[in-house]
Amino acid sequence: MDRASIFEKLTEVFQDVFDDDSIALTDDTTAADIEDWDSLTHITLLATVEEEFGMKFSMKAVQGMKNVGEMVDLIAAAV
Repeated sequence: MDRASIFEKLTEVFQDVFDDDSIALTDDTTAADIEDWDSLTHITLLATVEEEFGMKFSMKAVQGMKNVGEMVDLIAAAV
């Protein structure tokens, strides 16, 4: 799966989790860029991403993730 396909699918996940169809992701998108992205929503988001892409993030990967671009890289490596 290429980065564009991952971004497309990931954008749908973000829009669903945050109930906001206006969300447009970039490599540099962070929690600070999305109003309702708090620690509880972060857990829901990660679980939904794992389910959608059929993969699991390691705890180390989750702790080191700084932006959506890094999340895309981790997904690309796993699928």
